[in-house]
Parts: sequence; structure tokens; C-alpha cells
Amino acid sequence: MIIRQAKISDLNNIMRMYDSCVKKMISIGVDQWDETYPDSETIKEDIKSRTYYVALKKNFIVGGVNIDTIQDKTYLAIDWEDKYNKFLVVHRLAVDGKYWKNKIGKQLMLFAEKKVLEKKLNSIRLDTYSNNPQAILFYEILGYKKLGAINLKPNKNEYYCFEKIIK
Repeated sequence: MIIRQAKISDLNNIMRMYDSCVKKMISIGVDQWDETYPDSETIKEDIKSRTYYVALKKNFIVGGVNIDTIQDKTYLAIDWEDKYNKFLVVHRLAVDGKYWKNKIGKQLMLFAEKKVLEKKLNSIRLDTYSNNPQAILFYEILGYKKLGAINLKPNKNEYYCFEKIIK
């Protein structure tokens, strides 16, 4: 598997990957995402910002993630362990539904952790939907600590904030 920075020419294939991921999530009762999010405009901005990365298997986009320093303002209510605020934030981590059992999400998270070390930062922050038990367990297995909950969307349940100090 290769992980590389996404290009604008990848956008349609990235959106196909999200479509597959969202369908799989909905099929198991997770209503975190739908046909309105993640949307192509958001992903296009991620790509233009050079913060979006894709995972490829045999030149096929099987996963993606945005890794940047932008946190939602609701994150300010969380008592983060990284008191120096030297962090990266993981957004929109997704894997094509056909590849959920192939450890692609784990590889993307390890890639993000490597970015923290390369940039001489301290931690990764992220949030995930409280009605997504698979994602919650996934982050806990990878050593992320749940530090609190925020409300990101008025029509959704709360989101849990996770952090991992990277050494």
C-alpha cells in the first residue's frame, strides 16, 4: 500500500471511496455521515491546502484522511493533555467499505503519527461520532484517549474527542 498526497485529479475517486464508506456505515447503523458530508467541495479544499492524503492499493484509492492544524472551536472546551498545543488534527478518515478489514485506517493513522514526529509536534487530536462504536474502539486500540465530548452538528448526537501524545 502507498500513502501519498492527494491531487485534484483524484477527487472523483476519493468521493467514490467516501460513497462506499458511507454506505457501509449506514448498513451497520452508523449515521455519522450521509450524502451531504463529506462533500466534494470540502475535500477539494483539503487537497488545495495540501493536507489530504490517499491510500492506494494497485493504483486504486482505498482510503483517505485530512491531516492539518485546524481544530473546531468546540475543541477549546476540552482539557487536552498536550498543554503546549503542538498538535495535528485528523479529519474525515475513511476507508472504502470493501477494504474495512485490511488495516488501511490503521496505516493512515500511523502515517499521521509519523507526520507529528516529522514536524516536531506532540500530539494528534480528533473527534468521532458517539454512535460509531467501531471508530471509538479503533482509536482506543491505537492508544488514543477519550477526553470529552462536543456538539458539532445540531441534528446529531455528541462527538467524542480523542488525543494521543506521540513520542
